[in-house]
Amino acid sequence: MRNRRTVDGREGENDLSMRITFVLPCFNLSGGIRVAAIYAERLHRRGHRVVAIAPCERGPTFRDVVRSLIKERKWPSAPLPEPSHFDGMAVGHVLLPHPAPVIEADVPDADVIVATWWESAEWVAKMSDVKGVKVHFMQGYEVFAGNPEEVDSTYRRPIGKIVISGWLRDIVQGKFGQTPLALIPNSVDMGQFHAPPRGKQATPTVGFSYTTQAIKGCDIILKAYDLAAERIPGLRLVVIGNCPVSDRLPLPPGAEFCYQARDQTLRGAYSRCDVWLSGTREEGFGLPILEAMACRTPVIATPAGAAPELLAKGGGVLVPHEDAGAMAGAIADICLLHEDRWRVLSDAALATATGYTWDDATDLFEKALQVAVERSRDPARSSTPV
Repeated sequence: MRNRRTVDGREGENDLSMRITFVLPCFNLSGGIRVAAIYAERLHRRGHRVVAIAPCERGPTFRDVVRSLIKERKWPSAPLPEPSHFDGMAVGHVLLPHPAPVIEADVPDADVIVATWWESAEWVAKMSDVKGVKVHFMQGYEVFAGNPEEVDSTYRRPIGKIVISGWLRDIVQGKFGQTPLALIPNSVDMGQFHAPPRGKQATPTVGFSYTTQAIKGCDIILKAYDLAAERIPGLRLVVIGNCPVSDRLPLPPGAEFCYQARDQTLRGAYSRCDVWLSGTREEGFGLPILEAMACRTPVIATPAGAAPELLAKGGGVLVPHEDAGAMAGAIADICLLHEDRWRVLSDAALATATGYTWDDATDLFEKALQVAVERSRDPARSSTPV
């Protein structure tokens, strides 16, 4: 770390500037990449030297080539880079010319290197100390994305961990016997996600985030929508998603699908709903819940990730896991509320979203990285709280 003289108004001359590398699994429009991009950009604005690095998508395999030549009589094209939350940012971000893994030669020397996914934590663990003090930014318990034994072995590594919910903190402490560097809940950018005071929609409307990943529970949400539509004729459905709709998980006729929605389109989708749905079976945090609440939309969610904390003060209701009937009943209850009672829920949702800012979160994230560096230099400080 080195002394810096000028940063934004939140810091003074005695603050320390760090060289920080974020190692990502990819660049795309997912919530996890959004959060990493927010921290990277805000740390950059505070005077830190920040770079984000990710491998490119793996090209077609030999089997893919043969299948394409036989069926389509053409050579398969290489995958194109996806749009990403890092697009247009001043933060340096590098899409490597090769697929995973990211290796030591790919990253610069730094003070801190931050892994953002279980595989990237494994890559980072193998790098030498000149690449920075290793920190694992845990945005979920990602056993769904690999061999559980391999994933767990990554979490057992003695690398400082930043978690985003009490649920993840409890896993790190209870299952892996470690104390996280910090618990830093996600926030929401009120400049991007907002809505004027409003009432219910003229046509009752619900929305959710679409994905084919089973852990997200979209199958339960769609069953709940069908059941609720039997009680609420004409119930409208607004869906956002970063993957195309699959034949294995089709949307009902008439659903509005916003593919790879960003900025005003994403805000508009949240704001056109009377209630936002989250049926996830397992979640690190659940950022769309908070984004919807910032747009004055009440939420119905399963008790996963940060949902219990976010809905504790009102602004929505929790329903049991795997219970489409309970979710359908909650949809009907909220959509059929009297206007005044719906506004109470809407106001409570907004109050929750505005109670904690990305500036607050970045203060804690920055401090956690600084403490990780200090502990590496002085092991006696290992019990220093963040």
